Amino acid sequence: MSLFTKAYEEWLQRNMANEKNPRRREFLEKGLTHSTVEFLRSCWYPAVGNLDHLYPEWEVKDVHNAVRYLDLAYMPGGAKGCIEIQDYRSHARDIGVSRFKDLCKKHSMLVLDDWTLLTVAYLSIVEEPEFCKQLVLAFIGKFISTPVSSDLDWAEAEALRFARRLLHCFSAADLAGHLRLSDRHTRRILHGLVERNLLIVVSGKQRYRTYRLCWERKS
Repeated sequence: MSLFTKAYEEWLQRNMANEKNPRRREFLEKGLTHSTVEFLRSCWYPAVGNLDHLYPEWEVKDVHNAVRYLDLAYMPGGAKGCIEIQDYRSHARDIGVSRFKDLCKKHSMLVLDDWTLLTVAYLSIVEEPEFCKQLVLAFIGKFISTPVSSDLDWAEAEALRFARRLLHCFSAADLAGHLRLSDRHTRRILHGLVERNLLIVVSGKQRYRTYRLCWERKS
């Protein structure tokens, strides 16, 4: 059994055991959709390493008191993050006019109710998992400061936090400006993080030009 499978099964069982609402428990007992599970398996878990603060099929009420279900709610410390997985077959090609209008209303009302909304296409999960991992890290960066290893000094730790907040690769000059350190000192920090497999080089061979976070984990 993989680390993800074990973590997923324990997480789902925990959600069912803690749920008193029979409607949501029924949804959970039926199991999550294939697209949601693949998002967790291919994107969220490799990037984050756990399923903490995630609540599947979370029930909310809109302004008309109608019940809505979120694919995944992310609520660390009472925050309000919503992740919606859009399947091409059901949302883009075969969706009816009324369903499309209702989906737009749902997302609009969530935003107006102060939910931070992350919409992910199933095709992106399958075809662009690396980009989806970047989305995940940037998304959770809006709610919490992800912990870093205690064996890093302040500059190394802040360099990792900087990388986690970005949806694109960055240069030594970008990080130097953020840390307010010299280019030479910043490059030493970057090279050390690359050697520890915490960052990877995106471009440049003899002289590294751009970097991004290394989020691969064993599962």
